[in-house]
Amino acid sequence: MSDLLLVRHGETAWSANGRHTGLTDVPLTARGVEEALSLAPYFRDRRPALVLTSPLSRAVATAELAGLSEGVPDPDLHEWDYGGYEGITTAEIKQTRPDWSLWTDGVPAGDAHHPGESAAQVGARADRVLARAGKVLRADGGDVVLVAHGHFLRVLTARYLGLDPQDGRLFLLRTGTVSVLSTEHGLPVVAGWNTRP
Repeated sequence: MSDLLLVRHGETAWSANGRHTGLTDVPLTARGVEEALSLAPYFRDRRPALVLTSPLSRAVATAELAGLSEGVPDPDLHEWDYGGYEGITTAEIKQTRPDWSLWTDGVPAGDAHHPGESAAQVGARADRVLARAGKVLRADGGDVVLVAHGHFLRVLTARYLGLDPQDGRLFLLRTGTVSVLSTEHGLPVVAGWNTRP
């Protein structure tokens, strides 16, 4: 079976200062562009069978700068919808909710453009992406690359490993990195995490 390669987009101004960036379309910073370009050597000699990207510009730009211009936007790959916490840092949230955790407490509803999602809803989107990618992987047609966002990819990793969506908390994911999900003896494994070429 081929591998599932996860690419977290490069740095944005909001990721750099810890603001929850769900559906807000924030561009890459200069450092984010450098991070994305640094991934190009990793993909230079690879010919993935399928490349899917989040429709948000920070992921699309990362894919293109990394040499993955054949990426197809997939709406299921967008970041966790943080609802009323969109654009807010964890430190700001903890001023009124000191024990708050995204993974266990979720987010309050926001406006019509940011209604918010539970971990289970993000997990359901991740399951749909894994089902699409799995068809290619099981056919051993080549690697599948997903270019997306930190919290979403952490949930997807948990689901790939057969864990609950909330267990994505176990997988810290940095910007501008490649992680590899694979199999060993027919079982799902993490074969590489947070790597930079």
